[in-house]
Amino acid sequence: MPIRHWPQPLRPREKLLQHGPAALSDAELVSVFLRTGQQGVSAVALAQRLLVQFGDVFGLLHADREHACSQGGVGPAKWATLQAAAELTRRSLQADLSRGRVLDKPDTVRDFLRLWLRRRPSESFVALFLDNQNRLLSADELFRGSLSQTAVYPREIVRRAIELNAGAVIFAHNHPSGLAEPSHADRLLTEALQSALAHLEIRVLDHLIVAGNRTMSFAERGLL
Repeated sequence: MPIRHWPQPLRPREKLLQHGPAALSDAELVSVFLRTGQQGVSAVALAQRLLVQFGDVFGLLHADREHACSQGGVGPAKWATLQAAAELTRRSLQADLSRGRVLDKPDTVRDFLRLWLRRRPSESFVALFLDNQNRLLSADELFRGSLSQTAVYPREIVRRAIELNAGAVIFAHNHPSGLAEPSHADRLLTEALQSALAHLEIRVLDHLIVAGNRTMSFAERGLL
């Protein structure tokens, strides 16, 4: 039965307006973005099916266009709407990081980096440049590489840090393989970056590896 024929208190949009978004299930929230289902299937039922197929909300929002649109009931318009929702979430987290000290929000840092890097098909190397009070100056994707490695040039990072007058930096990159363990090359790179920036009295606060749902911290491992 189409949602428009449901009792008003059960309709996701009306339920959200009456009780707030927290009152909605994942499927109900997704259905608000989908707007319509398909023949014989409500938007909520379609959303529930998609969540099962993609594993969870994160998997659905970060599905690539070809995969998402191969599922019944999802076309380019619905996929674009879901992508806009995911990007708004990432930008909201970045805006949150820009308010106050980044180190006071470790969970937000991890969530932001996972949203940014988790679904990348190849390795990307990014940096959060901070001022001397550990407030975010800029979040930059610096290098992008292949499935298994990225060429990172310390001199380019030093140049960017000087340009921003940064006092500290947090590095991150993804492992498309899904393994969150640092490689020997990851450790050598971190040491090289730490050494290069130390000459400028710029602190390397952490280097995080994003692999699927996992995030590994060099600082927490005692590798910095």
